[in-house]
Amino acid sequence: MQRWIMHLDMDAFFASVEQLDHPEWRGKPVIVGGQERGVVSAASYEARKYGVRSAIPVARARKLCPHGIFTRGNMARYAEISRQIMALLGNYSPLVEPASIDEAYLDATGLERLFGPVEAMAQSIKRDIKASVGLNCSIGIAPVKFLAKIASDYNKPDGLFMLRPEDVPAFLEALPVAKIPGVGNKFIVELESLGVKTCGDVLKYPQGFWARLFGKSGEALWRRAQGLDSREVETGYEAKSESAENTFAEDTDDMALLKKWLMKQSERVGRNQRRMGVKGRTVTLKLKYADFTSITRSRSLPEPTDATEVIFRIACELLDGVKLQQKVRLIGVGLSNYGKGPEQLNLLDGSAGGQTGGMVATAKQRSLDRTLDSLREKFGSKAVTRGRLFDFDE
Repeated sequence: MQRWIMHLDMDAFFASVEQLDHPEWRGKPVIVGGQERGVVSAASYEARKYGVRSAIPVARARKLCPHGIFTRGNMARYAEISRQIMALLGNYSPLVEPASIDEAYLDATGLERLFGPVEAMAQSIKRDIKASVGLNCSIGIAPVKFLAKIASDYNKPDGLFMLRPEDVPAFLEALPVAKIPGVGNKFIVELESLGVKTCGDVLKYPQGFWARLFGKSGEALWRRAQGLDSREVETGYEAKSESAENTFAEDTDDMALLKKWLMKQSERVGRNQRRMGVKGRTVTLKLKYADFTSITRSRSLPEPTDATEVIFRIACELLDGVKLQQKVRLIGVGLSNYGKGPEQLNLLDGSAGGQTGGMVATAKQRSLDRTLDSLREKFGSKAVTRGRLFDFDE
């Protein structure tokens, strides 16, 4: 039986949701980003015509597209629509793996009897998503996961690209190695120094050659160049981490202000964990100085948590342990290490000194989190504010 994997990618997801919710913005360049000194989270296709892309500084985006519509975005709204899309995919296959908020893998193997040819099934999914949430998506179909992901980038936006087994060798022969998921910029530079630009170039050398030069990464590259990928669609997929960060309008070394931001971010992270029903053991603090150098500090807990207060207290302790070398332009907090046993903590916590501080949520803290979550779900994210944030002005 032929194996078929689909990769679904929502087109300019955040920006498209904003255009959906603001009809007057449709057909106009919409740029989703944070504060002036932050980075672009998403850009509509109208904005991309001006060179605006995700991850570039908002200030640069304003220069490229001064007439663009800039918005901070609404993560709760994006998550809501993402859940609707993932639920819809579950109507087609029991094997669905969310890869991020705006993309997913689906195993379509053997479903022809229910939905017809796999290409027709993909068209049906695209129509259902459009009818259900009003958004376009692009779908790639291939025999393995990494090729399905690559295929979903073809014919964007609102695209569909199917890569059949007999077409894989010719497709890979000319495929730039930069298109392979996981091949980063540094690896590309090293490959180019060897005259390797395509998967066809990779296969000019035996597997042992790549293993000697780059170890496991080299072997993985060689396998991908042949179209090999044994990974299954993982229905038990869980997020690897959750984080929140903010770039300031002005650099600061005001510890009280930095801790208020940590409270705001810990609340966002904790609430998302509780919504997803997951908990993490490792809290990570991220700082970026005025000269753009970054540092991180982490600490692991004796048991996993989703409690806002616990995340916040650990983040503050980590901040207190940092001697600021200069003013800070960005601060963030993250939670990770889901489902790991205590015996693994030291391997993941080299920067923390193994301290735990007895940070376990009390019944009162858990009750407060549940009450605030419920009120915000019913009346909106700004309906209630913790005491520490009463005088906080973002």
